[in-house]
Amino acid sequence: MADTAQLKTDLWKKMAASPFVMFGIDGEHSEPLTAQLDPDQVDTLFFFVGKDNRAAKGGAAMVQFVSKGHDYFACMAGAARIENDFAQIDKLWNKQAEAWFPGGKDDPNLALLRFDIYNAQLWEADMSLSGKLKMLFGGKIKSGEEGSHAAVNTTAES
Repeated sequence: MADTAQLKTDLWKKMAASPFVMFGIDGEHSEPLTAQLDPDQVDTLFFFVGKDNRAAKGGAAMVQFVSKGHDYFACMAGAARIENDFAQIDKLWNKQAEAWFPGGKDDPNLALLRFDIYNAQLWEADMSLSGKLKMLFGGKIKSGEEGSHAAVNTTAES
């Protein structure tokens, strides 16, 4: 069972390995987006979106994340807003973003959406050999073997 600090560290490692999330503004259906991670910004995710994307209106929002190995889950609540700081766009720009915005960093439809995390629920499954076997064959999961969970007000690692 991991402690809260380890869960936070694992969140950022797993998101770096697979930054694909479901993002939704309150009252709207979620949509898949690719999170841009800035290690210098705690509790913040960025997304390159079109100005015509429904997420661009901002407001209260939620982000759901499932790791590539399906052993880590996170639900993050916060607020989104457009932050078209060119220095931040330049810092986060990559080939994947370029594929969506053929006009590059100066594409007239480009918007940088900032998501500030207010709180989060983090879960990590027990993916040990015995845990996998129990799930595969319907074995009984005992107390303490269910994995780790934490409700946090910051995803900062320390």
